[in-house]
Amino acid sequence: MADFIKTQNSFADGEVSPEFFAHDNLNGLSKLENMDVMAGGGLKRRRGLESVAELNSVARLIPFSMGNTENYLIVLTDGHFMIYDGTTRIRDMMSPWDVDDLPKLQYAQRFGTMIFVHPDYQPQILQKSDDIFSLIPFEFERNDADMTINIPFMRFDDSKDIKITVTPNSYGNNYATFTTNQDFWTQNCVGGQLMLLNNQWQIVKYISPTVIYAYTNKQYNIPPSPVTDWYESAFSARRGWPCSITFHQDRLVFGGSREWPGGIWMSRVGHHNNFDTGTGLDDEAIFLTLLSQQRQEICTVVSSDNLQILTNAGEWAISSKPLTPSNVDIKQHTSVGSVTTRYLPPQKIEGATVFISNTQKDIRELSLDALGENYNARDLCTQAKHLMHNPVDLSYNPAIRQLFVVMSNGDMAVLNQNSALGISAWARYTTNGQFKSVATTGDETYVVVARGNEYYLERFSDDAIRDAEQYDFSYTAAALPMRASGHNAHMLRIRKIVARISDTKTIFINGERASLPNDIYDSESNGYTGDVCINFMGCQRTCTNAPWTISSTEQFRATVLSITTYGYYIV
Repeated sequence: MADFIKTQNSFADGEVSPEFFAHDNLNGLSKLENMDVMAGGGLKRRRGLESVAELNSVARLIPFSMGNTENYLIVLTDGHFMIYDGTTRIRDMMSPWDVDDLPKLQYAQRFGTMIFVHPDYQPQILQKSDDIFSLIPFEFERNDADMTINIPFMRFDDSKDIKITVTPNSYGNNYATFTTNQDFWTQNCVGGQLMLLNNQWQIVKYISPTVIYAYTNKQYNIPPSPVTDWYESAFSARRGWPCSITFHQDRLVFGGSREWPGGIWMSRVGHHNNFDTGTGLDDEAIFLTLLSQQRQEICTVVSSDNLQILTNAGEWAISSKPLTPSNVDIKQHTSVGSVTTRYLPPQKIEGATVFISNTQKDIRELSLDALGENYNARDLCTQAKHLMHNPVDLSYNPAIRQLFVVMSNGDMAVLNQNSALGISAWARYTTNGQFKSVATTGDETYVVVARGNEYYLERFSDDAIRDAEQYDFSYTAAALPMRASGHNAHMLRIRKIVARISDTKTIFINGERASLPNDIYDSESNGYTGDVCINFMGCQRTCTNAPWTISSTEQFRATVLSITTYGYYIV
């Protein structure tokens, strides 16, 4: 039997899974709910939520930040495309996407322009000019000389055996009838582009699965035999549209499409609507396809120091500087894979790219090694897998160094990370309802919360004690099971627990309310700072459970700097 005094003044590892409870080198907790780990290693009750607006349906949140004080929030609901400036809605437009389309919607911003892509819809451009927002379709650049479109063309697998017989058409000299040797055309081919006989053609009418009418700006000669060398536009209603998007080295980059999931299209430098590969000059457009033993489906593309390409099977990077058609250094670095069923926007954290793995149980940090040559994908939640329940959204707030990850069960896992101070602490956020989406714009983090059958837009606020001004929430921090001298304690008796607190009005230790000076309950008081204790007269604790728990259901701020436990044990 031995007496002990054990002080824990750092909680830098946050909540950890039970499988790590027997480790001696952890500054962790067995439970951390609705509390954050501070820069100094202590704990504080999370911020409350401030009401912003009631929504007509579940929503997707997207940040639209122009730097300095121009930080807007895009709220996409069923049929509505809304823009908020702080808590004020300044624009409400009709949305071109259905609510079921929102999970796969991706976007990229450059200055006052944001482009949205979805595999089933023509890309859309959000522009801000002065104080006016507008949403217009993305159009590929046309050449003034002949009005041809600078859209990429390619040969799809199902068209390789298709031969086209070209015959005159009664519509006029610039029209032709295209007849295929087998069923190929569909109704949604109309409006699409073809490259045939060195001309661009637009499909203007569907006649049957083997016959269409097409129009060209140029003259043409009827070929003596069926044409086998022809191409379709890479993007169309039939073939689908880009799945992912970013800007990199002044090129607009599309990653993958519905029917060419491994393709990467990069625009001409400085001409983001021009995807004509031309003759391969340094500033002209680039097209390539990811090739490996596994089928590569591009999930998203990220512009960092290199162009990062996240697929279902791994993480690739193009490191060429400058990036030109003749200088494309591309390789696969890791084999983690990303989620394909929805867009989970990768976040930039301390120079690394953080993304959700395809298992939806890992959150990975993609970063270069010390030599700056190879990427690794470190797991950020190795010790907190139990908090991961199929993530559906994530956002990082650099001002407070917090990564918010919304789970499918409505909880939120929050990572407080500061590598310089050795802090990587996960906690669980809960509310009276379910979190559905999250986004950070400027220094503000917003969430969509389902409360009952209603949906609300809310934001975290230092001034909010409750959630949405009316919903109480409790907090809990529980210690790891007791270990001593590198061994599990066999029997434990606790005489006293002392908590050093700051600016706190109420706190419970192991379920008992700690006595604080009466005058701190004065509404003008900021709370009590100092030590509070609970004496247990040698209370025996089960050694596999937490020796202490800090909690409260009362709606006051709470900060815990350290916990000291006094007692004796038998190993």
